Amino acid sequence: MSNLTFAIIKPDAVKNNYVGQIITMITEAGFKVKAMKMTRMSQDSAKGFYEVHKERPFYGELVDFMCSGPCVPLMLEKENAVADFRKLIGATDPAQADEGTIRKRYAGSKAENAVHGSDSDENALIEIAHFFSRDERLNNYTN
Repeated sequence: MSNLTFAIIKPDAVKNNYVGQIITMITEAGFKVKAMKMTRMSQDSAKGFYEVHKERPFYGELVDFMCSGPCVPLMLEKENAVADFRKLIGATDPAQADEGTIRKRYAGSKAENAVHGSDSDENALIEIAHFFSRDERLNNYTN
């Protein structure tokens, strides 16, 4: 079990000015933000990041959505980080998400659901490396 996870505040949440509120929810839940930046994903970056969904019918729309505006990738630290963050963000479909979760509060739909969170310790490390250089990861994790 790792104490790191990865999150993205997606373009819909950035566009709707929810970044501050979402980061507040994350830190109030006991997570430490170890690395963060605002970026705009390229088609190649989004295709690579979501390659696991390549065969699914929503893949193209997901890639286009993630490239539609800026997003905020985060490296987060907390004991039991992956499971705790998945609980904090709630179900993919905000209509099915528990009250008080990020997606219940800030997501507009299943497709535009405000945040991404890693689904395993292994994927968290892969996803962190997709957005943060080795130096960024080491410098922020050791501080």
